[in-house]
Amino acid sequence: MQQAQLGPSCPPRAAAAAAEAPAGMELRHLRYFVALADAGSFTHAAERMFIAQPTLSHQIRRLEEIVGTPLLQRRREGLRLTKAGTVLLDASRNVLSLVDHEVSRTRQAAGLGRQRLRVVVPPHLPEALAVETASALRSAAAAADVDVVWMETPLDAEFSVIRQRRADAGLGWLMTSPEAVAAPLDVMTLGEFEPDVWISSSHAAARRGSISLDEIVSMDVIHGPRRAEAGTYDAWTTVLRATDPRFEFTDPPFRHSLPMALAFAATGDRPTAVLTGPTVIAGTRPGLIRLPRSAGTHDMARVSIENQPLTATAALVWSRDLPRPLQQILFETADGVTSPAPARWAGLVSVSALPAAGHF
Repeated sequence: MQQAQLGPSCPPRAAAAAAEAPAGMELRHLRYFVALADAGSFTHAAERMFIAQPTLSHQIRRLEEIVGTPLLQRRREGLRLTKAGTVLLDASRNVLSLVDHEVSRTRQAAGLGRQRLRVVVPPHLPEALAVETASALRSAAAAADVDVVWMETPLDAEFSVIRQRRADAGLGWLMTSPEAVAAPLDVMTLGEFEPDVWISSSHAAARRGSISLDEIVSMDVIHGPRRAEAGTYDAWTTVLRATDPRFEFTDPPFRHSLPMALAFAATGDRPTAVLTGPTVIAGTRPGLIRLPRSAGTHDMARVSIENQPLTATAALVWSRDLPRPLQQILFETADGVTSPAPARWAGLVSVSALPAAGHF
């Protein structure tokens, strides 16, 4: 477990940016600029901000006049930030995050509301992991008189949603060592998880209850979709290509249905496996699981991968620019979930029942 260090409540870069803002610059200019960078076009940004497109264009031109340099390059394929625009975008996110938090604190002090903590819980996480963490976080936040705003959206390997200040914290998969996570993020790890592999019960590996990487890459492997969890998808592709450089995953026939993927695998022209996302605590397998024979799914068996080559670390990640009280909530949540988790999760995650749908 890596223990995060609590940072200052006021980030130096944000404070410096605010102190040195040119005369005439307003927060709305920064909000419009961030919205435009995120949307990628004036049309989409104007829709998100509920303003007319000419108004947005005028405000961005005004911002460029204030700063004294172009911030965007308008190209046929879309908008692209200049080097100056990239710097200002990072500073804008810092400033707006700081302002939002301090306004929240001010309203709280005046009895007009409570501080908010925006937390991403991506879809398709193992249910026991998500429930355990969310419950602990909710309790810690309630004790600190803080409201939690839940956000269900995918988290990429760089935790971009948090880096860009669109969320304060998130529960996701860490594909590097905790020490390699760069500022402005802090991390606490919660445990190692690994995927399941479903193969035909007639396959030789089904009798052993485990399968090797050599056997996996010799088959078609259905796994995805990538957009649901790009971090694990890319990391596991790299591991499998170390065994066979030509290896490619097969796209799932139906994006969110494991039973349908199993049906296609069972009736394919060549041996086919289905690889899930991180599902069970690494090393706590229940053994061979057979899927009952039924119309369309035939007879599939769930097996483990020998030597646990594919793993992902569950982690609670947050911005170290958060005010201390909010960081303390996250620290207490992660610290409380980590220690007793394996004993509880082992029985909850390693269930033999096949879910009706989910990320695989």
